Amino acid sequence: MRNHAITIATILVAGPLAAQQSAPAAARPPVTQAPRPIPAAAQQIAAAVLPLPDSLRAGARVLGYAPDGSLGELRAGTGTMTCIADDPTDNRFHVACYHNSMEPYMVRGRELRAQHVQQPTLDSIRKAEVLSGRIHMPNGAALYSLTGPAGSYDPATSTVHGARPLFVVYVPFATAESLGLPATPVGNAGKHWVMHSGEPSAHIMYTPEMP
Repeated sequence: MRNHAITIATILVAGPLAAQQSAPAAARPPVTQAPRPIPAAAQQIAAAVLPLPDSLRAGARVLGYAPDGSLGELRAGTGTMTCIADDPTDNRFHVACYHNSMEPYMVRGRELRAQHVQQPTLDSIRKAEVLSGRIHMPNGAALYSLTGPAGSYDPATSTVHGARPLFVVYVPFATAESLGLPATPVGNAGKHWVMHSGEPSAHIMYTPEMP
């Protein structure tokens, strides 16, 4: 059996989060609209790292958008996390950060979406590539995100208002039974539960509470 020992971090951005039956926001394609103006790199970086605890922000690698709309590296990282800036074609504010060990899995998802591969085919392809050894998955890895309406981010103060925090820990192939957690967000147990139990994308969902 795989070793699912992990270090559980806590999200430092407070706010409500309804329990969801869908994949983490960073893994889902955005809802597109007419492109918004692309902010300067410094503004994209400042917003992109906000989901992270303070201690992880300075060293995070940041991917963001060039003036032509292409996604690329805005800042090299010295730490353990990679963050993705808000997509100017998305009709919401969404930034996400994941542990660097998840990069092969995330990169493959971006490649397939760029080829217009849709769910569930996208996850089927990635699962096959994980099982074949083409994509290496870690034993455990964190992902943080903030999602809210367009305009949630205030560049003047570098703060977010009205965005929902999400924190998950990927535990590939773990099951609800192997972790001793529920497979659905029911009652008090809905504060932490296992999504995609038994799959390469298995992860523990955490529901932050209002302070």
